[in-house]
Amino acid sequence: MSDSLSIYSLLGLAATAAGAVNSIAGGGTLLTFPSLLTAVSPVVANATSTVALVPGSLASGWGYRREMQAARRWLMLLVWPSLLGGALGALLVARLDQKYFEALVPWLLLTAAALFLFQPAIAKLTGIGQSHAPPTAATRIAIMAFQFLVATYGGYFGAGIGILMLSSLSLIGISDIHQMNALKCVLGACINGVAVVVFAIEGKVHWPFALVMAGAAILGGYLGAHFARRLNPNIVRWLVIAIGFSLAVHFFYRQWFAISQ
Repeated sequence: MSDSLSIYSLLGLAATAAGAVNSIAGGGTLLTFPSLLTAVSPVVANATSTVALVPGSLASGWGYRREMQAARRWLMLLVWPSLLGGALGALLVARLDQKYFEALVPWLLLTAAALFLFQPAIAKLTGIGQSHAPPTAATRIAIMAFQFLVATYGGYFGAGIGILMLSSLSLIGISDIHQMNALKCVLGACINGVAVVVFAIEGKVHWPFALVMAGAAILGGYLGAHFARRLNPNIVRWLVIAIGFSLAVHFFYRQWFAISQ
């Protein structure tokens, strides 16, 4: 009983923290996924983490409903690549041998941490929040293809998809950062939502953990939004980055140690 209580307490704290950092800086998956690895397999941990955090994505999308009115035509363009890619990524996790996902775990954590580390440079390079010329037909096709790849990664693991989407959205002529965030949140909810459906059908979700963590993540998101003005987002961001790289090193070491045995 005490072991069960300690596991639920750990997962609840991780989800609360994840909800808070998602509302401030992003990167909640880097907290929920590793905590779940203490109790379930990597594939189930990934699926359960996605289920736990998707209510926050839906709430964020609803919060930007006014901004979505002006960005609706771009939503119509990118929603289908998001849904198809999210479903494909989730199916790859659920259907392939678990050993492939286990082998990729350190690389996924490293990629996610690197995305958050270089987020300011990516934003500057792509001109996020700046005006761009209206995209050509070729540019639209390229952005749809890129969104499909981002969605596939999002359905497979997902940490860091926000900055990837903001980077591509900045190239389609949107200069209003609030409209970009609205699209990012709604498209992210589409990616995670369809992944949740796939994971549920495939039986990869630990529902008792998912429900407890979902409630905790909602609480964390509320607290994060409430106290955001008192926190320095850069401190939160660097904390998430440090956690991400530390976890990547840990899992790389585990793989190396297992191979050397």
